[in-house]
Amino acid sequence: MAHVFFHCSTTERVLFNYGEAQVADMTEAREQAAAVIGALIAGHGPEDWRDWMLHISDDLGEEMFSLPFKSVIGAVH
Repeated sequence: MAHVFFHCSTTERVLFNYGEAQVADMTEAREQAAAVIGALIAGHGPEDWRDWMLHISDDLGEEMFSLPFKSVIGAVH
């Protein structure tokens, strides 16, 4: 098990410590990251999240990977 932390950013803003989770592997870490993105876009008004990035780091603060919000949101039609 690994403890991971989620941070969100754009070129203009950073949201530190947006959550954390215990995960068994990288697949579960990505699933949890997608769930964090889904919760953010569902609950925060008219924010345009397409330029945001979710950063996933370990308990030492080392970034494991990042996930663009638009990979979860999809393209605007």
